[in-house]
Amino acid sequence: MTTHQPAPADRLEDSAAVEALLRRSAAAWAAGDGSAYGACFTADATDITYVGTLYRGGAEIGRAHQALFDSFLKGTSLDLDLVDLRFHGPDTAVAVTRGDVRRNGAKPGRPGKLATYTLVREADGRWRIAAVQKTRRKPLMEAVSFRFQPATRPAQD
Repeated sequence: MTTHQPAPADRLEDSAAVEALLRRSAAAWAAGDGSAYGACFTADATDITYVGTLYRGGAEIGRAHQALFDSFLKGTSLDLDLVDLRFHGPDTAVAVTRGDVRRNGAKPGRPGKLATYTLVREADGRWRIAAVQKTRRKPLMEAVSFRFQPATRPAQD
């Protein structure tokens, strides 16, 4: 996992823990282990997929992903590139990632998905995913928007 933004000096340990959590979720995905994937989420988490499916709770997220890992997503990995990580209080963080789902062995390409994670430190001291919203990136639509209305281009891309 690549990180684009340095961690605040006073949050290095928390930053490392959040990054480790995201790596664990990607490792569970690559292993096709829905139970381990679901364990990365809180009991009341929400997962909104880029096709618009809403899953609730780590157990359901794990169960549904196991079915996906056994079928449509069999033999895939989840590439994540951490773009931004911000902390809001001692036990809450928001992470933005770029990435994609790839067939194992496929060469990495341009990331086609963005995801926003809300992460929380639970009572056991471990960070978990409380919510994730995934959005499919549409580079052609972005390019058209930026060309005809340059003021829509983000300051940092």
